[in-house]
Amino acid sequence: MKRGKVERKSLLAIYNRLLRSYGPREWWPAKTRFEVIVGAILTQNVSWHNAKIAINNLKRKELLLPKSMLKAPYRQIANCIKSSRFYNQKAKKLKTFCRYLALKYDGSLDKMFFKDMNLLRNELLDLKGIGKETADCILLYAGKKPSFVVDAYTKRFLARYGLGKEGASYDEIRRLFMENLPKNVYLYNEYHALIVHHCHFVCKSKPQCAICSVNQNCLGFTFSGSII
Repeated sequence: MKRGKVERKSLLAIYNRLLRSYGPREWWPAKTRFEVIVGAILTQNVSWHNAKIAINNLKRKELLLPKSMLKAPYRQIANCIKSSRFYNQKAKKLKTFCRYLALKYDGSLDKMFFKDMNLLRNELLDLKGIGKETADCILLYAGKKPSFVVDAYTKRFLARYGLGKEGASYDEIRRLFMENLPKNVYLYNEYHALIVHHCHFVCKSKPQCAICSVNQNCLGFTFSGSII
C-alpha cells in the first residue's frame, strides 16, 4: 500500500477512535464569529480558562464588537484582558485586526469570509500578531473554511504515532492532514478539538498510556510512562 494511502487510513482511523471515546467537542465555544476571533488571539500562549475570563470582561464592557473595540482606547482593552497575559501586545493585536476589518471589508465579517480561503489566510498572516495557528483558527472556527489547525498538541500526537517527523514544520503537518483527509469543515473542527482534549487529559508530556483509547500502533506505547 502506498504511503499516502497508509497515512489517509491511519488518520481517519485515529479520528474515529477519538470521536468514539470522547464524542463531539463542539468547538469553538463562542456565540459570535467575532468572539471566536478575539478568543483565537487571546488564547495565544495562555490557557483557554484565562482567555475566557478576558472575553467575559470585554462582554461586560460591551467591547465584544468590532466597532466598539476599534473606538476603545488601548488601555481600556488591555485592562479587560489582563488574565490573558501579554495583555498590552494582545490589545494592539485586537485593534490591528479591527482596523484591518474596517478598512479592507467595511467592518463586515461576511465580506471578509467571502474571500478565497488561501488569499484570506495570506492577508491574516500579514497582520502583526497573527501567526499561522491563529489564522487557521479564525478561518476554521469563525469562517467555517477547511483550514486545518496545528498546535503543539498536534505535533506531539503525530510524532508519537510516527505520522509526523520530529521537528516537522507547521506547514508540513497542516499539509499532511489537508492532503489526506476530505476537505470538510466539521471533520477538521472536530479532529483538532479531539486532539487537544486527548493530549490535555491523556497523551500528556508524561502520558497515561494505560487509559489511552488510541494507543494501537503508537510508537511510544508503554505503561511505564516512558515515551518519546
